[in-house]
Amino acid sequence: MTSQGAGNQEPASRMKGRVALITGAHKRIGRAIALALAEEGVSIAAHSRAPLRVEEETVCREITANEVKCWNIAADLEKPDEYYTLIARTIELCGRLDFLVNSASIFLSGTLKTIGLSDVVRHAHVNAWAPFVLSRDFARLAGRGAIVNLLDTNITGFDDDHAAYILSKKMLAELTRICALEFAPHVTVNAVAPGLILPPAGKDEGYLAERARTVPLKQHGSAEDIADAVVYLLGSDFVTGQTIFVDGGMHLREGQGGQDPY
Repeated sequence: MTSQGAGNQEPASRMKGRVALITGAHKRIGRAIALALAEEGVSIAAHSRAPLRVEEETVCREITANEVKCWNIAADLEKPDEYYTLIARTIELCGRLDFLVNSASIFLSGTLKTIGLSDVVRHAHVNAWAPFVLSRDFARLAGRGAIVNLLDTNITGFDDDHAAYILSKKMLAELTRICALEFAPHVTVNAVAPGLILPPAGKDEGYLAERARTVPLKQHGSAEDIADAVVYLLGSDFVTGQTIFVDGGMHLREGQGGQDPY
């Protein structure tokens, strides 16, 4: 992973010693982001929904192998009493907080014909409102730093099979832009929109190979591709309110739908 070279992007030597809170850090893209930042010398507050069992703490061992610190911290993003205190608890635990990556999300099936209000509210709660609360608390309590939200390439169109999910990601996309203005000049707020990256639950690599034919670049990406984009955005002090689509050009074809990027 690299974080040097473009514009005023923060070199690795300046990122070293910083602390990042990553929601959903123990799985899939969240894990890749945590490891990429650890390689840059960033210590990680690794969020999970519930306290981890001993056998699930592999990620922290991988992180600390980079000679940085790792703290496990739990909060259920469907329970306000838990996530409303998450930023304060993280700062108390780690002593500082410089970066926030809102990676955790829920991804449940449902079309416009089948979803109910409860489905829309549940997705909006976890995928948009909780990240907004964390971002607002980060700006208030940390005072300065950088935030990156994980979106979805289908925010430019729609996902017929996951209607409530994609509506929540569209909401988070708008919040990214609004918060970028609200929290300036001391906090940058950006987003990464993954495309075909990892197979959804119950699918294998064959799923990715088949779907790759629909991607303009005729290939699928990797979790490391997303992590590289996050590292860049966290390291830049002159980029805010932006969304980087890491999707092989899929966002240029609206409404492809269907894959779970997380």
